[in-house]
Amino acid sequence: MEELQISPADSRGSPGKEQQAAGVGILLQIMMLVLSFVLGHVLRRHRFYYLPEASASLLIGLIVGGLANISNTETSIRAWFNFHEEFFLLFLLPPIILYPCSGFSLQPKPFFSNFGAIITFAILGTFISSVVTGILVYLGGMMYLMYKLPFVECLMFGALISATDPVTVLSIFQELGTDVNLYALVFGESVLNDAMAISLYRTMSLVRSNMSSGQNFFMIIVRFLETFVGSLSAGVGNLFKYAGLDIDNLQNLECCLFVLFPYFSYMLAEGIGLSGIVSILFTGIVMKHYSYSNLSDNSQKFVSAFFHLISSLAETFVFIYMGFDIAMEQHSWSHVGFIFFSILFIVIARAANVFSCGYLVNIFRPAHRQIPPKHQKALWYSGLRGAMAFALALQSVHDLPEGHGQTIFTATTAIVVLTVLLIGGSTGTMLEALQVVGDGHEESLSERFDGNNGYVAPSYEEESSSGNRFKMKLKEFHKSTTSFTALDRNYLTPFFTTQSGEDEEHDELFHDPGRGNF
Repeated sequence: MEELQISPADSRGSPGKEQQAAGVGILLQIMMLVLSFVLGHVLRRHRFYYLPEASASLLIGLIVGGLANISNTETSIRAWFNFHEEFFLLFLLPPIILYPCSGFSLQPKPFFSNFGAIITFAILGTFISSVVTGILVYLGGMMYLMYKLPFVECLMFGALISATDPVTVLSIFQELGTDVNLYALVFGESVLNDAMAISLYRTMSLVRSNMSSGQNFFMIIVRFLETFVGSLSAGVGNLFKYAGLDIDNLQNLECCLFVLFPYFSYMLAEGIGLSGIVSILFTGIVMKHYSYSNLSDNSQKFVSAFFHLISSLAETFVFIYMGFDIAMEQHSWSHVGFIFFSILFIVIARAANVFSCGYLVNIFRPAHRQIPPKHQKALWYSGLRGAMAFALALQSVHDLPEGHGQTIFTATTAIVVLTVLLIGGSTGTMLEALQVVGDGHEESLSERFDGNNGYVAPSYEEESSSGNRFKMKLKEFHKSTTSFTALDRNYLTPFFTTQSGEDEEHDELFHDPGRGNF
């Protein structure tokens, strides 16, 4: 009976210890966040581009994680730092995508002017990169240059390692004043590239489960069609005009609803097996285009500042979170050859992706709007690997046999650290070497869009007689774009927003009649 009396006392004491461990764990996370923001501010103030803010956050996580390993920190505290891919995908990733893509920081004009190129790089390019990496890794294993994996698992590795995360590069692009077309290409390709990489990884997992390759290829196409159709759920946010919320005592309500709608779209897409990334991307774009103007002035300022805040917190926390987990996780460093040749192969695959797609895009573009070689080189160099590749690699530990998944996870970890620290730190030097840095660092992105470095739209009447077939296709596409512009200006905008169709600032958001979208 005495033992039975002691046992409840012990059980009552356990929650207290768990709460204490949770408090210590959260306190350490807050301290690292504060340190990252302060260090990032100091680095930006002194224009020290060799250690970007994301790289500094990753290093802080690595150092604190290493110290925790050495000091034998309690398991209950360590549990608060374990990288969970579900937590990353469902809670940290949405705000990172939403703020830039919704137009609060990204200029929509260059984004949509290059939308065809972005789609080409993100979908076709990611597919090329995944397949090339998978084939090279498989051949490397067959030649005993590296750890041998089955072909499907090599394709899974190729898919996950093709997910780019250029947060570090884009921050330096903004600081140095890089051409906005290049910024739009790098950002747009990375966002849609994540959705493609996840779909390819999941598809290869199904192929590994003995599904026929024909069914899976068809499933890839269906998945992306469903994803883009599912993103139309953003239309629910366009009813703000008729909700009557833009009065003083309901500003809090309209802010809450405006913030929740993108997350509703993201979770809806994830819940029905689609891509939440693409869903929240187009939800943010459509809501900024139609719904944002229906908010009161105070609400517009609040939601813009709020999205910026949670995006900055999420980005910084992800790199700290990832760095700490890298230091805490068990790795298989015995296969150094796999790591070395994987780095070499992804460099080759990235080149095959960027330069082949760049060549294809330039075939369909007039001479005035072709992507210059120096921008293609910058796009190739910007292919950092980050949190998305790390999350999928962590998932592969559960999806693949023990030795295989651990090897892939270790190689991905090494690639993430090397690309973020080395490529991120040398981005400023690369931009100056390629001469793609803007002349005025203080000039805004929108002011530089129509400058000499932009991809200027052609005048069809002044072109030479060569390439008439492509010109006809471009003219037809240009007419269809103009038709949508008229439809949006005359019907959609008056229906969904409170602003008139003659608003020039609104017209410039999506529409630039002199520009094609490829």
